[in-house]
Amino acid sequence: MIPPSLFNASRLCLAAGLLILPAWAMAQAASPESTWRAANAAVGQFPRGHADLLKWEQQQPSVEAPAAAPVAPALPEPALATAEQAVRQAWRAHPELARPLARLGVANVNLLAAGRWLELDPSLNWRSDDFGELLETAVQARKAWTEAVLSQQALLPLRQALAAAEAAHELGQRMVSVGNWSRLQQAPVQLARTQAQMNLRRAQYATAQAQARLLKTLGLSGLHAAVSLPAQLPALADDGISAAEFQRRLAAIQSELPRGNRLRNQANAPLAFAAYQASLALARASQDQLLPLRQYINEETVLHYNGMLKSSWDLLTEVQNQSQAQAGALATRRDFELASIELQSVLLGAEPASPLALGAGGSETPQSAGH
Repeated sequence: MIPPSLFNASRLCLAAGLLILPAWAMAQAASPESTWRAANAAVGQFPRGHADLLKWEQQQPSVEAPAAAPVAPALPEPALATAEQAVRQAWRAHPELARPLARLGVANVNLLAAGRWLELDPSLNWRSDDFGELLETAVQARKAWTEAVLSQQALLPLRQALAAAEAAHELGQRMVSVGNWSRLQQAPVQLARTQAQMNLRRAQYATAQAQARLLKTLGLSGLHAAVSLPAQLPALADDGISAAEFQRRLAAIQSELPRGNRLRNQANAPLAFAAYQASLALARASQDQLLPLRQYINEETVLHYNGMLKSSWDLLTEVQNQSQAQAGALATRRDFELASIELQSVLLGAEPASPLALGAGGSETPQSAGH
């Protein structure tokens, strides 16, 4: 989970950047030196940082949106606040699973739906009596829900990165127009804006795909255009599956599987556990180290800017860097959640999907701005 405080400095930077632009327009007839001073004076309207930003926002006149034409009421989107609700909806979409659900019993059904799979009795024969289909449906529903939530959550930092890149691009255009910059100096800023636009477009498409997969998995395609999801996942839990617990659970399921399945499970389980360990380490590093360090740099950049030790470019660049770090942290979280689902299903005797390829989530390529 990304704390809301991480975005305060970003909002300040973006609002400041937007205020710079009118100052540049008013100073076109002035000298380049006076033009630059006017722009920085506009940003200096926020000496107290976020507190002044909130005050400025409250003072802005509200703009009434034009009245929209009346439309026929649409069916309300189904709300899926938890992965458990997604799993149960997926089961409802398969009437043939009613009988194995009844045989499984309420207590075991609740554990399976809630994702508490390591609490299930290994002696349950997941390879027969349609129990395997119950498990596979739960796996696919939980994966689809998780990917849909995280892809939606990733849009916010990418939108912030684009807003900062667009503000920097506009500043660069003003610098060129008054003769303070060459086109070559402006080019890196233009590239940064284009890259931010491309990143957001890819993420928007990925979000639409994730929603479509979730609708299909839950049997809701054609009935709803989307489902309502939570804004973000809960924070990463402190505990994980230890090596001792993994070995204990693996031994328990191995004793219940037929020989052929046992050999495949014995080969697949270590690979699933390795993916789990690596993705957990990356997710924790992003949450506990990368994001706090990026927040510290952000806050210090704002302080140095207010003390006239940093430029407007430094502020806008830091907004983009922080947004990239947040998007990367969400990518590492996705990898971990999928690896966790896969490992737990393997420890129930299921056949794993293709090995998880860990992405580059959490890595950064700092943006550069011209000065």
